[in-house]
Amino acid sequence: MENIIGIDMGGTSIMGGLIEGDTIIKHFTTETKAQEGGEVTLNLLIEVIRQLKNKDTKGIGIGVPSVVDRNKGIVYNVQNIKDWDEVYLKDILEAEFDLPVFIDNDANCFAYGEKIFGKGKEFKNFVGITLGTGVGGGIIQNNHLLIDSNCGSGEFGEIPYLNSVLEDYCGSSFFVRNANMSGYEVALKAKQGDLEAVSVYEEYGLHLSMLVKIILLIIDPEAIIFGGSIAKSFNLFEKSMFENLKDFPYPKSIDKIKIMTSELHEIGILGAGALCID
Repeated sequence: MENIIGIDMGGTSIMGGLIEGDTIIKHFTTETKAQEGGEVTLNLLIEVIRQLKNKDTKGIGIGVPSVVDRNKGIVYNVQNIKDWDEVYLKDILEAEFDLPVFIDNDANCFAYGEKIFGKGKEFKNFVGITLGTGVGGGIIQNNHLLIDSNCGSGEFGEIPYLNSVLEDYCGSSFFVRNANMSGYEVALKAKQGDLEAVSVYEEYGLHLSMLVKIILLIIDPEAIIFGGSIAKSFNLFEKSMFENLKDFPYPKSIDKIKIMTSELHEIGILGAGALCID
């Protein structure tokens, strides 16, 4: 049976999967060795692909935490991997494996993975947002990823907000700054009835509502799908988020928008693999 490879590249690990249909049938993961970077990280990526590829593999999709020239497959300015400032990744990997290679920003991969494999199947136009260490976004319009110049659209986390940017209020640093704990640790306390922890998530919902308002004003999608580690605690900030959407100037948009969380496991791998599917 034909299959595809999905690779989720992060600053800590390179996670790969061999995908048949909508199922990951084989995994292989290794350290990124980001501090060494350069050829070291590249060779580790090649080894992950080599461990997964077989005679029925038809394509390779890779999600990277940076901007990309989609057409040429050039990866630029990867912040967490040393000496990955300009990597001609598509050319290198296609020469190595003689297979088509597709590369995109990891948040775009999340959104497209939801479109192909997840809740996004039912929408023509939606925004996928990852809530974790960072806040990234991918925009699906007319069933496809928005075609932009540098894979930079959807970077809502970099929008100026209060004394910083939205990422500092909607990402994991919010919890460290306000509770000296991770979002997961705060969530555990909140679920145990700790009122201070509950209050932290209520404030988080207020800030997240601003992100939702910006998405509605700029994109006006049918749905917003949240993923990432913080999204797993959606029930702790959902009420506060919607409460703070009541002052939105177009109430009907709030009535119509569908806001939900991803239920896909290993979405990074599935989303990267989805780049092979058009």
